[in-house]
Amino acid sequence: MSKLPLGALRVFEAAARTGSFRAAATELALTPSAVSHAIRSFEDQIGTTLFEREGRNVRLSPAGDALLRRVSSGFDELRHGLEVASSRSSNLLRLHCAPSMAAQWLMPRLRSLIEGHPELEVRLAAGVDYPHFRNDEFDVDICYGPPRQEGLSVLPLGEETVRPMCAPSLAGTIREPADLLRLVLIESEQKRVRWNAWFAANGLSAPSPGGFRFDRSFMAIAAATDGLGVTLESTRLAERELASGQLVAPLAGQARDVTYVGHFLVCPPQARHRQSVRTFTKWIAEELGLPEGRLKN
Repeated sequence: MSKLPLGALRVFEAAARTGSFRAAATELALTPSAVSHAIRSFEDQIGTTLFEREGRNVRLSPAGDALLRRVSSGFDELRHGLEVASSRSSNLLRLHCAPSMAAQWLMPRLRSLIEGHPELEVRLAAGVDYPHFRNDEFDVDICYGPPRQEGLSVLPLGEETVRPMCAPSLAGTIREPADLLRLVLIESEQKRVRWNAWFAANGLSAPSPGGFRFDRSFMAIAAATDGLGVTLESTRLAERELASGQLVAPLAGQARDVTYVGHFLVCPPQARHRQSVRTFTKWIAEELGLPEGRLKN
């Protein structure tokens, strides 16, 4: 064990996983030349070529591919062993979430999560950038839209219903879908289901773009609550406002709703075995009434 080149193996694993010496250097806070030198020294040490170089491009040799499979599984076992040995690590949940899902759905339930699982130590970050999990900064992500990174374990978080919503003061003027053509429509620009899709589903042509435009659902919901117009939103994200009566859905039962799977729970395959991730996955599946709450590759 005293001769096991852990430093060299770490550099090799990063370069092999990312397919780039430059990306590995960024991940490890090194220079690309330092990564290249470390790989070359490691190849000399073990007497084989691990990467085939073609200009600035590199790809694994057969020997490198065989080593990567074993090194990756070995590092996964090391991480798991550390988690088993450390109760703090096994109960730490580092969660990233899409901003509107975090603000509108997750935060109102955070107290329930902690009361039901007091052993959890939750660290929550919300942002629009999808984490790549390369630096082991997060355990799990609730992303909006299908995951962009390959090789993740995924749990689709069920269908969401999208329908027009407004403050009660506007509801009396809305009796059929065509009535919306005369009102101010609030557009949520990042939404995967927007007004043109809803009007098409109800046999109408969408009006020319106008009214208020926001890049986050939580802002569109707030604007509708303040009476600025009618927003097209997920009933999941607006459930508090609908339950309290701050928002109403005047065409519920009168118009065709649009449904879609908007959010996904994702994590690296090795992270799904962590106790905190298993606990959170089971909890969110129960909260959403999902028939099967298991992360799948």
